[in-house]
Amino acid sequence: MARKDNKRYGELDWGILAGSIGPRIRLLRDELSQRSITVSAPYGLPTGSLTVLSLIAANPGSSQIELARQAGINKSALVGIVDELERRGLAGRGRSSADRRRNSLTVTPEGEKQMQKLFGVVTENEAPIREALNPREMAQLIELVDRAIAALDSRGAAD
Repeated sequence: MARKDNKRYGELDWGILAGSIGPRIRLLRDELSQRSITVSAPYGLPTGSLTVLSLIAANPGSSQIELARQAGINKSALVGIVDELERRGLAGRGRSSADRRRNSLTVTPEGEKQMQKLFGVVTENEAPIREALNPREMAQLIELVDRAIAALDSRGAAD
């Protein structure tokens, strides 16, 4: 995604935000999201579909609320994504054998294939980051972001 103002990242001083992580995380998320939307558009799936498919596949029996929380997607948006995945035969819903009030979500074989295709396409978006960081730094970045999210989550929004 080209920057609209012809300035390259890092050319301006952050001022009082020089030590703040929030604006940088937002820029990174926005850039990755826009690239992901662009390359996954030909598949015609809603934004977040790969995340939801991956979470369903890795966490069989998880509730939709748990999936929404982990994916950072509101519950109604998650329901819309799951509806579309189900409509396309990529995921299935059934009653949980442990708790009949809960839906049990599964990824179909076609969903597995589509997930792998999408993963390959979307992973290309991370190539510039993976080229800038060595594998240890990449693992450390993921760990640090996970710790930051957990720290914020444990304190709540207004603590």
